[in-house]
Amino acid sequence: MTELIWEGKYDKDDRKVAPLRVRLPFQTVETVNESAQERQRSLDLFGSNRPSEWRNRLIWGDKKYVLPALLEEFAGQANLIYIDPPFDTGQDFSFHVQIDGEDFTKEPSVIEQKAYRDTWGHGLDSYFQWIYETIILLRELLTTNGSIYVHVGHQVSHYVKAILDEIFGQEDFLNDITWQRTGAHNDPRRYGNVAESILLYSKGPDYTWNPQYTEYSDEYIQERFRSVEEETGRRYWLNTMTAPGHGRGAQPRDFNGQLRNPPPGTHWRFSQEKIDQLIRENRVVFTDSNMPYIKQYLDDSKGIPLQNIWTDVRPTKSGYERTGFETQKPEALLERIIRASSNEGDLVLDCFVGSGTTVAVAEKLNRRWIGCDLGRFAIHTARKRLLAIPDVKPFIVQNLGKYERQLWQAMEFGEQAEERMLAYRRFILDLYHAQPVNGYSWLHGVKAGRMVHVGAVDSPVSPSDITQIAAEFKRAVGTGKDAPKTNGVDVLGWDFAFELNEVAKQQAAQANISMRFLRIPREVLEKKAVEQGDIRFFELAALSVAMQQKGRGVTLKLTDFVIPPDDVPEDVRQTITHWEQWIDYWAVDWNNRGDTFHNEWQDYRTRKKRELQKITTHTYEQPGTYVIVVKVIDILGNDTTKTLKVEVN
Repeated sequence: MTELIWEGKYDKDDRKVAPLRVRLPFQTVETVNESAQERQRSLDLFGSNRPSEWRNRLIWGDKKYVLPALLEEFAGQANLIYIDPPFDTGQDFSFHVQIDGEDFTKEPSVIEQKAYRDTWGHGLDSYFQWIYETIILLRELLTTNGSIYVHVGHQVSHYVKAILDEIFGQEDFLNDITWQRTGAHNDPRRYGNVAESILLYSKGPDYTWNPQYTEYSDEYIQERFRSVEEETGRRYWLNTMTAPGHGRGAQPRDFNGQLRNPPPGTHWRFSQEKIDQLIRENRVVFTDSNMPYIKQYLDDSKGIPLQNIWTDVRPTKSGYERTGFETQKPEALLERIIRASSNEGDLVLDCFVGSGTTVAVAEKLNRRWIGCDLGRFAIHTARKRLLAIPDVKPFIVQNLGKYERQLWQAMEFGEQAEERMLAYRRFILDLYHAQPVNGYSWLHGVKAGRMVHVGAVDSPVSPSDITQIAAEFKRAVGTGKDAPKTNGVDVLGWDFAFELNEVAKQQAAQANISMRFLRIPREVLEKKAVEQGDIRFFELAALSVAMQQKGRGVTLKLTDFVIPPDDVPEDVRQTITHWEQWIDYWAVDWNNRGDTFHNEWQDYRTRKKRELQKITTHTYEQPGTYVIVVKVIDILGNDTTKTLKVEVN
């Protein structure tokens, strides 16, 4: 077979470059729409070391880490995979956000820009290697009766098919589906490009296949189903009762007491029992040639078997489906694919989930699903879209969190623990434009007179950390050249304990310390982002929530939300006139147990519902002490939490 070769496919020893296979464990950061009873059942199963119930999954992370991690649990288990990878359009990671009727475009994050550069930075060579490694891992995730749909643009479809032929084998190629995605184009000096390709492959010959049909046109009905049954008014056409070849129906059949042989070279399509039944139902008609035919009724017909050119599925331009993603695909397209190539209960995987079309349709069609994406806002958009589905089953949101950072730290800074930690801190301080200091355990650098603490890669900054930082700061005042020059401390962290921003600031203020909390961005893990100076540290947002209690009822009200201005594009800042406009979504865990955030109630904006409910009430069934966690997600996709405690009698 002819092989497609590109720069980077083979290493210096002439071996194919294989995909990364570091298998990291997932961290569950949120459980969505799980009732108190379901939550307790999950805890009971976990406590008794029994397998927990299935939960559909939204996973935020880079597929080069996510797919190997999925192999640990799901190798050979995905019944259907659909992917819609980037087409080099320049719009793959952009989306539109609406504020009080005004739309603005949210540009790709640095991590998304970096992924785009990795994919297309060296032209087709880097794209080929990127898709090649992805398809290898996806094939391993497919079950033996599974199939994969790869949705690609006209720019690369012929190349991608060659790669799929190499990985799956030409014998497992089923279709090159042409989907007309738009109306006529006026493309200068060429034919208008109005279609995209969807390449369909199976993992073996026994793949799942449920035939799909399209409706007959009025013209076809008038021409084909011309006859009308007088008694019932049903339209029908006369279909032959024979088929070519010598099958088991080559023997004569009895038609109302008369034995009839099939014409030469054919056989009867039906058994004698079936023919007797059709005669009783008045469905057998003898034509002028005295040959029996069967009535095929219009209302019994499924339609025209679906072909490989799809012109009847229009793109999503407006309406309830529209989420603001430029490359969003219509639900009708995914419904057709999922119905054709999977059954209820099967597992559907999409590792470029985007606006969430695949997982939303899989949920509606009662399939299990896993959706992955590199973009934080894509995961948030998919979450909201799923919650809009009536009776949506509980699902979880996951990432690779500290495990991905631990791997990065070991690869970048060596295996020796102490040397690795020092090198890591120097690296972060340099990105923050701070100078390292010596002689301290909790104070690691200084910038513009403010001391700097660098949080660990594998644990959130906690209140106890703040206590240690404050105590060491007070001891360090006036002790030497690296002693604090102001009363300010900047705390840099990957993750922060719930409500740390407010509680820790109060704690620091009591010690006369001005403390700021800044998130270390995930872009730090990407060399190209670092080399290009794309790293920015942003302060945490602050959320205010009022709580009222009456008996066993508790009422929460959002009262304020502050985002540090450096985190917000200028055009967005000019549009905001009230703090409520920053909030896109908020949710409440009424009984947080320190494991993960359980989304038990939520409200959010949609393109039709712009008002946000700011008050919610809950009634506890039993007395006790409860920890309430409120989570807010802003219009840029970042989340902020607030923790409250209530005594219920």
